Amino acid sequence: MSYLVPSEFVTKMVDAGEAKVFMSTRDTLIRAYMAGAILALAAWFAVTITVNTGQPLIGAILFPVGFCLLNLLGFDLLTGVFVLTPLALIDKRPGVTLKGIWRNWSLVFSGNFAGAFTVAVFMAIYVTYGFSTEPSAVGKAIGAIGVSRTLGYEKFGLAGMFTLFVRGVLCNWMVSTGVVGAMISTNVSGKVLAMWMPIMVFFYMVFEHSIVNMFLFPAGLLLGAQFTWLDYFLWNEIPTVLGNLVGGLSFTGLTLYATHVKTAPKHSVLRRAA
Repeated sequence: MSYLVPSEFVTKMVDAGEAKVFMSTRDTLIRAYMAGAILALAAWFAVTITVNTGQPLIGAILFPVGFCLLNLLGFDLLTGVFVLTPLALIDKRPGVTLKGIWRNWSLVFSGNFAGAFTVAVFMAIYVTYGFSTEPSAVGKAIGAIGVSRTLGYEKFGLAGMFTLFVRGVLCNWMVSTGVVGAMISTNVSGKVLAMWMPIMVFFYMVFEHSIVNMFLFPAGLLLGAQFTWLDYFLWNEIPTVLGNLVGGLSFTGLTLYATHVKTAPKHSVLRRAA
């Protein structure tokens, strides 16, 4: 499958991070908008499968189709740029600054949210015949997800908040591994296989993904679920974003960079050669 060795694909990660920092505002927003929309469609698809089959594993197996499509099309998720752009700063690429990284993150967050919210509106219309009927079974399931993953955390207080953060960490450990997976092969089948595996794990394990949640929770609110926008941001989106940042950068970006770009000297090999 035209596999690239780690030293090659980690260099591609740094190059990609540098390119994203300098990308124009227009292109950043368009790519983020489309990424949020496609991932939201995949989440809707997976929930529909789960409701119709009663088998969450089937939904999890098929959900990665959205992630693969958006990556093959060159679109950007916040969870991906969390990992890639800091590596360009750490690698001291010319012109890469914290301000530039923050600009990229802000634009990608805004674009992802707009794209996911667009699909949330479409979904709410779809499952209620233009808000003229009660939500379908799929709509009710999405509303229930919103309640359970906001108020469900809130009832445990700080322990719930910490659990939410940890689920965010675990999520982007897997999702960012999928982002890297798109870089370890030079053909489509290899990229898809490498992306598919960690995304399936994250979805089935119900880890918290900030962009998927930009669809699920606003959709639930549009359908009349019994939680508020404040509940959504305080008891899901904000802690999830922070967890996604820590998980992706710590467990994927920095570990790969440290051992495949800034690798330690091979003293034992040098001694044997001497």
